[in-house]
Amino acid sequence: MIVPSCLWGPPWGTSWFRLSGTVPASWAGQVVELVVDLGFDRTHPGFQCEGMVYRPDGTPVKGIHPDNRWVRIGTPVSGGEDVLLYVEAAANPVIMENPPFGVTRLGDKATAGSDPLYRTGGFDLVVFEQEVAELVTDVEVADQLMRELPLGDARRWELLRALSRALDRLDLRDVAGHAGKARAELAEVLGRPAHASAHRISAIGHAHIDSAWLWPLRETVRKVARTTSNVTDLMDSHPGFVFAMSQAQQLAWMRDHHPSVFERIRAAVAAGRFVPVGGMWVESDTNMPGGEALARQFVHGKRFFLDEYGIDTQEVWLPDSFGYTAALPQLVKLSGSKWFLTQKISWNQKNKFPHHTFWWEGLDGTQVFTHFPPIDTYNSDLSGRELAHAQRNFAENGSATRSLVPFGYGDGGGGPTREFIATARRVANLESSPRVTIESPTEFFSAAEEEYPNAPVWSGELYLEIHRATYTSQAKTKQGNRRSEHLLREAELWAATAAVRTGFPYPYEDLDRIWKTVLLHQFHDILPGSSIAWVHREARATYERLAGELNGIIDAAQQALAGEGSADLVFNSAPHLRDGVPAGGARTPAIDGSVALAPRVNGGFVLDNGLLRVGIDAQGLVVSAYDIEADRETVAPGQAANLLQLHPDFPNMWDAWDVDEFYRNTVTDLVDADEVVPGADGVSVRIVRSFGVSRVTQVLSLAPGERRLGIDTEVDWHETEKFLKLAFPLDVHAERYASETQFGHFYRPTHTNTSWEAAKFEACNHRFVHIEEPGWGVALVNDSTYGHDVTRTVRDTDSGTTTTVRVSLLRAPRFPDPETDQGVHRFRHALVAGAAIGDAVREGWRINLPERRVTGSQEVAPLVTVDQDAVVVTALKLADDGSGDVIVRFHESRGARRSATLTTGFEAAGVTVTDLLERPLADATVPELDGDRITVRLRAFELVTLRLTRA
Repeated sequence: MIVPSCLWGPPWGTSWFRLSGTVPASWAGQVVELVVDLGFDRTHPGFQCEGMVYRPDGTPVKGIHPDNRWVRIGTPVSGGEDVLLYVEAAANPVIMENPPFGVTRLGDKATAGSDPLYRTGGFDLVVFEQEVAELVTDVEVADQLMRELPLGDARRWELLRALSRALDRLDLRDVAGHAGKARAELAEVLGRPAHASAHRISAIGHAHIDSAWLWPLRETVRKVARTTSNVTDLMDSHPGFVFAMSQAQQLAWMRDHHPSVFERIRAAVAAGRFVPVGGMWVESDTNMPGGEALARQFVHGKRFFLDEYGIDTQEVWLPDSFGYTAALPQLVKLSGSKWFLTQKISWNQKNKFPHHTFWWEGLDGTQVFTHFPPIDTYNSDLSGRELAHAQRNFAENGSATRSLVPFGYGDGGGGPTREFIATARRVANLESSPRVTIESPTEFFSAAEEEYPNAPVWSGELYLEIHRATYTSQAKTKQGNRRSEHLLREAELWAATAAVRTGFPYPYEDLDRIWKTVLLHQFHDILPGSSIAWVHREARATYERLAGELNGIIDAAQQALAGEGSADLVFNSAPHLRDGVPAGGARTPAIDGSVALAPRVNGGFVLDNGLLRVGIDAQGLVVSAYDIEADRETVAPGQAANLLQLHPDFPNMWDAWDVDEFYRNTVTDLVDADEVVPGADGVSVRIVRSFGVSRVTQVLSLAPGERRLGIDTEVDWHETEKFLKLAFPLDVHAERYASETQFGHFYRPTHTNTSWEAAKFEACNHRFVHIEEPGWGVALVNDSTYGHDVTRTVRDTDSGTTTTVRVSLLRAPRFPDPETDQGVHRFRHALVAGAAIGDAVREGWRINLPERRVTGSQEVAPLVTVDQDAVVVTALKLADDGSGDVIVRFHESRGARRSATLTTGFEAAGVTVTDLLERPLADATVPELDGDRITVRLRAFELVTLRLTRA
């Protein structure tokens, strides 16, 4: 088989190689393999060209990459066999190392060019010498172990001497003929058993595959096919090998695009060798997805594994997400899972996390048994260096003995190789090494929890001290996610209401498909904004398409409810009464009050609605927001709110991911205005500013009867490597502030007493941030931003405290997308004066769910009402099983125990408390159904799902 070297592969292109040849007759009785070199750089598997080998009938054999280039031809061959195989070669460009974090246009097919990237290195039939392969592993294991031992340890020198003797036995002119003699010199030192007290490692084959990152979604489908083909191929020749794979989406791709690969996976799952883990649709970001979306990650992920494999996964597997919300423990439990795993917190820049095995307590008090692998990687090669690090690093030494190691090539895929499995055999019971056993995650977690039931407790979020800029990068991706989440809420709410009231056909299949698409885009390199340009270009188009579909469902359902007529009805999708329109209902609104706009004495304008008086100076800055009833000024004295601030933004590395604290050292206040004029409605103020090559237009407005200053911001953004903030210095003395997260909120300090607090200089919130002195507070709500910072200073003038809340609007990193966020962006914020935490919750929902006006003939009563404003309904829908039952999910939103009565707007025959998957909860107290009323009691931030059977 002679193939001349050739150039191939325009960026992101696919080339097919037809390989034909004949096994020499003289090789009869030998193990023969095909070795493929597509032009590999011997580093970075999964981040360059890759291939899938196919038989002539189209069935895949296995994937190939730089460290897994072989395809078995015969074991042994008879000699003279004809070989015919096809290689589907993907010319994926090297993005990260070209140079590291360098600006590149290779991240989008539209800008990557067409010149070939690779030159083939050879396609060869070779004889595989098993004894030589075993010698290589022996030498590597002995050498790596030796290098980890102290100079004063006799074992180190015994290994070194044995290695020296083994190499002396080799004849480099006939390595195969002398490999056995060399191995014999190592047999004794590699045969000694581990110490009785040796650390115990559960090794699990794994390939963390980013569902998109430095490659588009399209390529991930092929990466999964290559990896899972590798894994199932390895299982045929390595009986003890076990592989764990998360992300139901990726297995769904195999079902839909590679059915023969999927059937191999199914057989391996049935044999207990291929283990689904994770219980989520993708390995999602957990900071930014809304509460209901994060719940649906579990619903769709776990349901896939149940439907396809009959497995109810117990482990939540998120090794690489960028921090973990305090809402997760409750969701883990309510999904029917009980264990949590990650590794990413080992990336902390300042503070080393104090535990590797612990109980993680969420914001509602739920605890989940959690493990961080002390090996500090999810792509282990089981090297001596890594195993020694795991043993030394394990924080629970002396209290517990077990840790977990995911091994195999990941990120770009590939999984374990036969060399890794050979290494695992050597270190299963080896003196001076941890004991390594290949086993399933369930076996590890069961044993770890049994030996360490009283592990320490960590309460609250698991904040990652790196990648803080992911709350801001790629603003349109984040907006698309937020708006899709709220459109899905509306679509389910109104479709369910219309189905119950009018027989409207509930769009089960469409909603299921749309939810899965939104969940896919919450993957931890898509929603955080850290993928190549191609990924985000596609995401923007996808969100636009989904918005069209969802608005179509909403419009059709609302029209079915409103009927024919000329009355002006307002549909309120928010979970609170608004302008006289009940939550989940529709009627003609009742709005009291008015707004006045007047000139300000020293230039600018005053907005006044009788509750809040806002002073806007001649430069368009908010110099006063006076709460008339409370006789209280919101803006700190001598300062201005609605202040745009521009920082240089040059992180040390990880451009799209990171913002480093020193960015604050330089700031430009954008105080000059091109225009400060009345808005088009005559009762608002329009402000235009220019800076650099960008332009900002803002409209400031007051709502009648509300202490709420609306801020609509449009930015035509053309800066690079800059960070745009919107600042609100507030006259509030607060030791802490509330940040909304999924199904509740939690508190972060405003001070920096410790290094842990100082590290949180950029953080994530959902719909609101709230700061408060006893009896009076301020909320800042948003419709699509997440990143923010809160700081406090003491004023020299009056020794009062200024607490400054800043919203992160836009960044402009140049890697991996050199055009990140260039163009026009629109944001909505509101400053709510005199706000308690309940006001912050309500206003956060309001700004994200604007009213919809429909012409019709009849008011719409809510399908379910709640008599307690602190209890928020987050989802109202029909049951996923098509039974017609009504599902209502709600939570306590203010952090206190509550009793609430739900009233159904339809005849209900029964009520069941369920988990997230709408299955009955065995240990739940079922509330009584008294006519149309259900009384429930909730602890702080408790999440409850009720299934209501219709009569």
